[in-house]
Amino acid sequence: MVFGPQAQQGKTTKHRADQQKSHNQPKRCLKWGDQSASDIDKLMHLWGLGLVRHGDTPPFADHQDLYSTIDEMPIGNVTWQSFAMKYGADADLASNPTPWMDTTYTTCAIIHNMLGNPDFKNEMDYVPYCEWNGQGDSATHQWHNVMSGDWAWDQADEIAKDPTTHSSTFVPVILGSDKTMVSVATGQNNYYPLYASIGNVHHNVRHAHHNAIAVISFWLFQKKQLFHSSLSRILSSLKPAMSVPEVVQFGDGHFRCMVYGLGPYIADYPEQLVLGCVIQNWCVKCFTYPDNLDSSEGGLCSREVVDTLCDEVDSGVLWEEWGVISDVVPFTNDFPCTDIHQLLAPDILHQVIKGAFKDHLMAWVEKYLEKEHGKTSPPFAGLCQFPQGRGFSQWTGGDSKALMKVYLPAIEGHVPQDIIWCFQAFLKFCYIVQQDIIAEDTLLQLSDCLECFHCYWQIFQDTGIQFNGFSLPCQHVLCHYSMLIHLFGAPNSICSSITESKHIKAVKEPWCCSSKFNTLGQMLLTNQRLNKLTASRSDFIACGMLNNSYISDHLAYLGMSSTCCDRSAATDDDDDHNNNANSHSDERSRAYNIHALADELGIPNLPCLVQLFLFDQLLADDTHTSDNVPLSACPRFEGHIKIFNSATASFYALSDPSGVGAMWCEHICVAPSWHRGPAHNDTVFVNTASEGGINGMEVSHVLCFFSFRHSQETFPCALVHWFKLIVNESNSDTGMWMLSIIHIDTIIRAYHLLPIFDSDFTLENLTLHIVLDIWPSFYVNRFIDHHAFEIAS
Repeated sequence: MVFGPQAQQGKTTKHRADQQKSHNQPKRCLKWGDQSASDIDKLMHLWGLGLVRHGDTPPFADHQDLYSTIDEMPIGNVTWQSFAMKYGADADLASNPTPWMDTTYTTCAIIHNMLGNPDFKNEMDYVPYCEWNGQGDSATHQWHNVMSGDWAWDQADEIAKDPTTHSSTFVPVILGSDKTMVSVATGQNNYYPLYASIGNVHHNVRHAHHNAIAVISFWLFQKKQLFHSSLSRILSSLKPAMSVPEVVQFGDGHFRCMVYGLGPYIADYPEQLVLGCVIQNWCVKCFTYPDNLDSSEGGLCSREVVDTLCDEVDSGVLWEEWGVISDVVPFTNDFPCTDIHQLLAPDILHQVIKGAFKDHLMAWVEKYLEKEHGKTSPPFAGLCQFPQGRGFSQWTGGDSKALMKVYLPAIEGHVPQDIIWCFQAFLKFCYIVQQDIIAEDTLLQLSDCLECFHCYWQIFQDTGIQFNGFSLPCQHVLCHYSMLIHLFGAPNSICSSITESKHIKAVKEPWCCSSKFNTLGQMLLTNQRLNKLTASRSDFIACGMLNNSYISDHLAYLGMSSTCCDRSAATDDDDDHNNNANSHSDERSRAYNIHALADELGIPNLPCLVQLFLFDQLLADDTHTSDNVPLSACPRFEGHIKIFNSATASFYALSDPSGVGAMWCEHICVAPSWHRGPAHNDTVFVNTASEGGINGMEVSHVLCFFSFRHSQETFPCALVHWFKLIVNESNSDTGMWMLSIIHIDTIIRAYHLLPIFDSDFTLENLTLHIVLDIWPSFYVNRFIDHHAFEIAS
């Protein structure tokens, strides 16, 4: 835990806010991808004015000089290629061909860049492996990265049948495609980017992107056979090295023989139908009939079975009885040891979150609700609030995830208990399947949750909400998740949320930087330049050119190490968050000693609490603590204090989007005024090693962060309001308890509490800022994120 910038004492904080605003402006100006050519020219001009008195000039004369320098960089240089395709089987189209332009990188060169990236040298698996937790007979098998799955083992065994491939490194190429729209008002602006990654890098690297995911192609179409033929053409450069080993330099500097293989394909359900050549409403994994998807009676699809059916069965029968489109040949038929039906990866975002939760369960529950309720909950970082309500015209994955965090307590008391249990089982399934490491006992929990979900969903049919049963592809595919985890490891980083978040940097931001006319070429050039800059930076770091620089020292001084909060998508949000945390005090001044702070907070016994805290820190032993000594025996403190409006907690969060080291930084705010409004005080988990707590942790409400010096030692502290645990179970009820001062190192992370609404409706004039003060009991919300689910379960 580290404190944020110190709050102003004895003066207003308006000047501080202005300083913070001006301090952040250069950081934003230096984000090249967001600046136009004219902005770059202005920046170089201003930079030059500041260097005139030193007789120096800026590194670039103007934007053309900057662009030319980037274009001449040899590192990461992969040129784009384009090709045209047409319908060769249609005589009419052959006489009047309609070209479908496809622009692509040389796929082989992209994979070489990933393998040779020095940033990945300690985050890469070179051989398939089995991962076990424990020793001896008590050891349990667990699945983590792609190379820990059974599929990688099977591929290695198949490749090893050829003696010339022995001692080679297997490199699975993970593919992903998804349609994205950059603008609605300016006409047809749909793009179909194709992304590639390698299965050797660890999940946390792919979560952080960090150049482990690259766009290799842009389509302007998605027609079935053309789509497969284009994929085959794009990946053709990989085919020779699928049977004959190729020598490539890896990020650790060693040269290795390696063999390619096509790995999991990330796609949502509509694209899975196109890839698997399957009819709408059929399962892409098995032959279960579309009107009986709530069972698992169909056999698994495979390349051998489908090829045999296409040879022996009429195309009409295949369509009606098997759900197979016989006149489309999958692109995987052009590559060895590849089965598209097996390679289709589980899609947590569209199948579980957007599909089963938002499109099905939530829609069914809404039929029970006669008026809106349960909108009020305490604030939490990343949790959106809509006091006036909000009608969504289009739901994003983030909207659905945010609603999942607070939905269960909101509907409690207003729907039958079986619906509550159904939701609870589903949410457990959703959070378990997103864990970064899944063990054998975790798979048993997953199966139990799915069984309970199928048991309790019958309430929707019994009450007439869902008349047509549960033959829904998004819910049926959940039955295949255990098999897919065995094959490909934890599905958390082979989900379409990875490719959708990549859309921002690869498609949407380059489109915004374009002239909006003939944009594809400009977008390709922007991607090429950004890839060069990223590759060059990795090379500079590997060569030691950025070590111990002034910038690194200054970033370390500011606590902005690149090992934490490495997500580029969150940079702007973090900037705004820091601004709010530091400038929220308006014209207020803060206390400068403990007595003034006691008056400010309205806690007269605060000096006594400081004395008790000092005794525990300096004098306590096995027999004497602040609980059993008189106040007169405790050290006194009358000196100055420093008050802070925020603190940062850093913790290991593999299952959540995090940095390359799987570290996540979280701001805990204690602001007397938030956005010039009411106060903002977060709730936290505190490590007390208490047997009566939640896995050794207890919940408290932070009232103030401050520090002081005593006996030549600095004590960073938090004044907290404790909550009393009523029931020692998951989703526990809590109520107010007592005040004390704790060391900030005992704070694990921020945590979210949700009021127990029961069957009551909230008052219309109730605001979220006073919920913790007026509500008598709360749920500990373990669904706020995956790390919270893991430590509180």
